[in-house]
Amino acid sequence: MMQERERLGSRLGFIFLSAGCAIGLGNVWRFPFITGQYGGAAFVLLYILFLLIFGLPIMVMEFSIGRASQQNIGMAMKTLEPKGSKWHIYGPIAIGGNYVLMMFYTTVSGWLFAYFAAMAKGDLVGLDPAGVGAYFGGMLGNPVTMIFWMVVSTLLGLGIVAIGLQKGVEKITKYMMGSLLAVMLVLVVKSVSLPGAGEGLKFYLLPDFGRLYDAGLWNAIYAAMGQAFFTLSLGIGSMAIFGSYIGKARTLTGESINIVALDTFVALMSGLIIFPASFAFNVSPDAGPSLIFITLPNIFNAMQGGRLWGTLFFVFMSFAALSTLVAVFENIISYWIDRGWSRRKAVAVNIVAIILLSLPCVLGFNVLSGFQPLGPESGVLDLEDFIVSSTLLPLGSLVFLLFCCSKRGWGWKNFIAEADAGKGMKFPTWARSYVTYILPALVIFVFIMGYWNIFAPLFSK
Repeated sequence: MMQERERLGSRLGFIFLSAGCAIGLGNVWRFPFITGQYGGAAFVLLYILFLLIFGLPIMVMEFSIGRASQQNIGMAMKTLEPKGSKWHIYGPIAIGGNYVLMMFYTTVSGWLFAYFAAMAKGDLVGLDPAGVGAYFGGMLGNPVTMIFWMVVSTLLGLGIVAIGLQKGVEKITKYMMGSLLAVMLVLVVKSVSLPGAGEGLKFYLLPDFGRLYDAGLWNAIYAAMGQAFFTLSLGIGSMAIFGSYIGKARTLTGESINIVALDTFVALMSGLIIFPASFAFNVSPDAGPSLIFITLPNIFNAMQGGRLWGTLFFVFMSFAALSTLVAVFENIISYWIDRGWSRRKAVAVNIVAIILLSLPCVLGFNVLSGFQPLGPESGVLDLEDFIVSSTLLPLGSLVFLLFCCSKRGWGWKNFIAEADAGKGMKFPTWARSYVTYILPALVIFVFIMGYWNIFAPLFSK
């Protein structure tokens, strides 16, 4: 007999948890540098458009599958599928995707915790740009340091999950998200008030379509589409789990809009921290991933009270990473709970499993640095990210779309009945043709382009 489903204690807990899963390094790291690459505000408008027409419908479908089945994605499709169909095959694959995501997310989260500690202790104070670069390179090259911080991030995330759904995951995520928003607003006020910040605000907030065209319109469209898609972590069931923890008081379209709005707010505010500060100190805003770990520490070193502001920034970044760790770990643990394990046993086994699975990514920067699976300068992290971001997220989203819209799957009527149960905005009925035919084609386009961007350069050499 199935044990009674755990429940979240409040609507705010559901919104913060779901947004916490979506709000991660994609918002506060990837979004600013991609925006810088494609010319600022004009790209932001493209991004918001694709967020609404691309990410939002798939999010509603994930929540609907979770709430209707009252199960984790690993089991949900088996519960909802027509008898004799094989949709449930994707369930364990989706859970596998959550594991692969954690295999590298624990490492990158560990970098953020390491930088928070370094900023707080003053280890980066007084270093010139070359010194900051050498500090980051030294951290990557030291397997013991890297393993330590990866283990810290794993224990923090799974430790919160171990406390329980309401007392641990929900309660701590509420405090964490509240703190994240408060620290972010303090940093925004500081950044926009820096001398010379006005140019950064203009770059970020005034659309310049000329710059967008110069950067390549098709490239910008694909980047906006991809960012809108990946920021919400859709396709591997990491949202479906929270659907299974809530009642039917509110419609899922309305709740999804709240979550997308909060996710977008954090991404936009990250830009308001990074762009004014970059322009105030004459730093390129499209510095790529090194923006966070090399460029920004240099800005803090040049800033009055920089140690305090740097520490606060990495608190903000660490909370963004930890909120995702907690949400995805809860998804993994709930899968084993749905299969009959206790929460304590599931956490204990997965602490060992996640640490062991995360070792290749850690060692990929030092001991295994000769392994370049996707061409020169690629590593284990790039391969794992490719498996999740370019393969499982688009293909999983395609499975959800077909499952919810096809008569051979769960079907449109069942999906709409679940999505529209409760008070709030209903899923638009006119969108049926769009989500049945056009959106799957867009998802296939993102999938093909993801592979093209990785493999075309390898074959052209």
